[in-house]
Amino acid sequence: MAPEQGGVAHRSFKIPESVLVVIHTPALEVLLIRRTVDAPDGHAFWQSVTGSKDAPEEDFRATAVREVWEETGIDAQAPGCILRDWRLENVYSIYPQWLHRYAPGVRENTEHLFSLEVPAGTPVTLHPREHVAWRWLPWREAADACYSPSNAEACLLLPRFVAPVQEAPGARE
Repeated sequence: MAPEQGGVAHRSFKIPESVLVVIHTPALEVLLIRRTVDAPDGHAFWQSVTGSKDAPEEDFRATAVREVWEETGIDAQAPGCILRDWRLENVYSIYPQWLHRYAPGVRENTEHLFSLEVPAGTPVTLHPREHVAWRWLPWREAADACYSPSNAEACLLLPRFVAPVQEAPGARE
């Protein structure tokens, strides 16, 4: 790292804007991935795909597509995949063990929610530095298995965001 003016080393910090992507099958089986580092209470840290923007101008949809690919090897834009922007955000306190990744004084993160419907049997390839295991669970069980309360809540909301869209009478010809 090259020193900047005043002898302070320049460091790249995480942007406190991220995505949470609940990946699921049409039958609402939810993909959970286990982090390489356990939760602060010593339990396994199971979660959906999460990740921060790479740049302030990166839009949330692009962040979601990138993070899904990086963490699971799933192409969110492949045929048969449906990426849904829930247009919901969570604001939460950053876990103390990860505050060092953010600029001094940053204490909260804003998380934008998505779901990604994938065909049953979609292969998963984990990024080994971030995750060590994966599993598919029914949506309620997935909620119970998530370490993060916002992730658990997103799993519980899943059926509301994937319900079939009702067409207006006479919409089909």
